[in-house]
Amino acid sequence: MRLATDEFIRRFLIHVLPDGFHRIRHYGLLAAAGRKANVARIRKLLGAEAPSQDKAPSAEIIPLTLRQPCPDCGGPMRIVEIFRRGQRPATRAPPQKDAA
Repeated sequence: MRLATDEFIRRFLIHVLPDGFHRIRHYGLLAAAGRKANVARIRKLLGAEAPSQDKAPSAEIIPLTLRQPCPDCGGPMRIVEIFRRGQRPATRAPPQKDAA
């Protein structure tokens, strides 16, 4: 489909939300307000069993690892810290090879 430039921009801007608005991705049966009750009701209607949680959570903390290996040595890279946008990390940057 070919559109004039101004018509393309008009149609594109229909999908852009103003500042302060957030796109709602989950609604209906999976809305956060009633998700547990809805999923339980759906399982009951389908005759499906609830997933068993026979495994107790372990007290051992397993470090998160990334899929990509370290580009320098090829070893697994572990996530040391997670911080939010705008938050200053508590740890310093990794050392550089050419640092003085």
